[in-house]
Amino acid sequence: MADLQDIAAFVAVATQGGFRSAARISGSSASQLSEAVRRLESRLGVRLLNRTTRSVATTDAGQRLLEQLTPALSAVESALDVVNGFRDRPAGRLRLNVPLAASKLVLPRIVPQFLAEYPEICLEVIVEDRFVDLLQSGCDAGIRYEESMDQDMVAVPIGPRRQRMALAASPGYLAQHGRPRHPNDLREHICLRGRFSSGAMPPWQFTHQGKSFTVETNGPLIVSLGAAADLAVDSAVAGAGVIYLFEEWLQPYINRGELEPLLAPWWPSFTGPLLYYPGRRYLPAPLRAFVDFAKNIRW
Repeated sequence: MADLQDIAAFVAVATQGGFRSAARISGSSASQLSEAVRRLESRLGVRLLNRTTRSVATTDAGQRLLEQLTPALSAVESALDVVNGFRDRPAGRLRLNVPLAASKLVLPRIVPQFLAEYPEICLEVIVEDRFVDLLQSGCDAGIRYEESMDQDMVAVPIGPRRQRMALAASPGYLAQHGRPRHPNDLREHICLRGRFSSGAMPPWQFTHQGKSFTVETNGPLIVSLGAAADLAVDSAVAGAGVIYLFEEWLQPYINRGELEPLLAPWWPSFTGPLLYYPGRRYLPAPLRAFVDFAKNIRW
């Protein structure tokens, strides 16, 4: 019978589409994974992966094997995790996939207390703004907003139930360029814009007296709405232009007087983020502990 670790290595490589990406989520090196797959192919007497210098893809035999192994390995994980129920505290690894906004505005209220409560759980947070398949990414759960939620996922509220987008600029910028009185005035202002990882550049949205509308803006700086978002904030503080971002993100700068709020009656609000995970009868103990803990945080 093939070694279970070799089987797990094959599943990781096949689902991730490469040895390096599989190594990042498995904790093994790419060379170790490659050797494990070779052992499995030798034992089975059939090639499971087609390898090139740029990509890895399953053969027909490998695809059929992957389809059979994925639910089986999930069942093995669940069976082994039952032992956690006999421990004083749950233990193991929990991997979360979250957008940058959640890592800055939601998790800081939860993670330190959670780690103090469950010191035997290793929490790994992967920050990216594109929506990913949880199972293929090797993550246990994720945080996203309703508009990017798969229907077959279980979703529970996490973080503030309502959030707003805010508009602000530095006192120096406003002294030089004036203060907009209506969102349409932003077309004449220098705006610091953002782009999603998909390539889309969202328009700035506003709501007033029950009516919603968008404004197409222009400006000399475009940043990724991910790791580079802080660059836009720093640029706004330095007087480079007007910024449009989560209210909680900008509030510390507003409190310190580094930014001034603009057009607050037009700021749009929306439903807060959700913690989502695959719907199944049995949750791994670390995930179950995190879900229960997050539900009890008051916002």
